[in-house]
Amino acid sequence: MQQQKNLTNGPVAAAILSAGIGSMVLGLFTTLAEAIDSVKKALVFYNPVGPLSGKTTLAVITWLVSWIILGSLWKNKQVSFSGISAASVILIILGLIGTFPPFFEIFSK
Repeated sequence: MQQQKNLTNGPVAAAILSAGIGSMVLGLFTTLAEAIDSVKKALVFYNPVGPLSGKTTLAVITWLVSWIILGSLWKNKQVSFSGISAASVILIILGLIGTFPPFFEIFSK
């Protein structure tokens, strides 16, 4: 008789939620860069690209760090996948809104 292995969804949930977190961070930095000149200047990591270089770099770093942290915390756990999915969809929608020109241009000077 084979022993049945307990399956967990924690690593998959961590990947999905971290994608939502990364998307939200991109939207947040896009909006902040329009609203605050010092943030816009601080996000210039590479001059030819401008603040986009900082926005995307920080979003990718946040996505990766959150994936590593959540993945290690939820490695052997079963989490509420419906709750994680809902939170991820909300974060992705908010991130998209933050990168939508009619929204972030409201905050431009």
